[in-house]
Amino acid sequence: MLRKNYTKTGNICRVTFELPSEVNAKKASLCGEFNGWDPKANPMKKRKDGRWSTTISLKSGGEYQFRYLLDGADWENDWDADGYLPNSFGTEDSLIRV
Repeated sequence: MLRKNYTKTGNICRVTFELPSEVNAKKASLCGEFNGWDPKANPMKKRKDGRWSTTISLKSGGEYQFRYLLDGADWENDWDADGYLPNSFGTEDSLIRV
């Protein structure tokens, strides 16, 4: 799930990325164009109810490809993404528009 919250000026959007509690993982990371696909840049926190989440700020007016990396090995898309684009690995990346 994606939640977007724009600043008063509209220049920045705080986006909360969230995975449901059904995700069976010991760790999860948000990876995308906004962080150079670095799994260490935006680790996700597991909440008391089992959901995983992290919040980052993105510049408004852009599109960003992203995916979730589970346990350092399994890539997952966000099924509530704004769209999907093919990647060079023969799969698709999630897309967020802010």
